[in-house]
Amino acid sequence: MPENLRVWVEIIFNISYLLVIWGLVITMTRRRGSVAEADRGVANRLRWAFALLALGDTGHVGFRVVAYALGGLEANPALVGLGALSTAYTVTLFYMLLVDVWRLRFKRSLGWFGWLLLAAGVVRMVVMVFPQNQWQLIVPPYGWSLLRNAFLVLQGLGVMTLFFRDSARAKDRTFTAVAWMIALSYAFYLPVILWVGQVPLLGMFMIPKTCAYIAAAVIAYRSLYPHRAALETKPA
Repeated sequence: MPENLRVWVEIIFNISYLLVIWGLVITMTRRRGSVAEADRGVANRLRWAFALLALGDTGHVGFRVVAYALGGLEANPALVGLGALSTAYTVTLFYMLLVDVWRLRFKRSLGWFGWLLLAAGVVRMVVMVFPQNQWQLIVPPYGWSLLRNAFLVLQGLGVMTLFFRDSARAKDRTFTAVAWMIALSYAFYLPVILWVGQVPLLGMFMIPKTCAYIAAAVIAYRSLYPHRAALETKPA
C-alpha cells in the first residue's frame, strides 16, 4: 500500500472511530434512565468503561491525526507518545472495569482469579511509569513494550475467559458476543505487539482490532439500553 494512501486511510478511520465511540457513549449516557433496574450496575460500568476507552483513544488516535497535520509522526514524536501513554492507562482501567462487570452480571465473587486480573492492571500502571518505556519514541523499546503489554494480555484474555465460561453457563448471548469481540481484538493486537517493529505495516491490524471494540460497545448498547420503540410498546 502506498504510504500516502496508508496515512489517509488511518486519518479517515481515526476520525470516524472517535465520532462513533463518543456517539455511543453519549447515547448511553442520555438513555441511562431507561435501563432496567436489574441491569443498571452492569450498564453504568460498561458506559464508564467505553467512556474511558474513548477518552484515551482521543489522545491516542486524535494526537496521531494532529501529528500528521503538523508534518508527520516522526516530526512530532512527543505528541504521538503522549497519546500512546494516555490510551495505555485508560485501556488498563477499561479491563479492570470489565472484571467488575463480570462480577455483577454473573453474581460472582472476585475470587483469586478476579483479584489477579485487577492486580495485573495495577502492576501494568506502575510499569508504565518507568522512564525506560521511552514514550517519546514512535516505536517503543521492544523489551519494555512486551513487559507492559504482557499484563494487558493477561487482563484481556482473563476477562474473555470469564465471560465465555459464565455466559455459556447462563446462556447469556450478549456477553458471549462481547467475549468473541475481545478474542477478535487480541487476535489482531498480538501480531502488532510482537512484530510491528520488524514489519511496520502490521500496524494496520489496529483498524480491525479497534472495530472489534466498537462492535462490543454496540452489542452492549443494544442489549442494555432500550430503544425508543421498545419503550413505547411496554405496557403501562
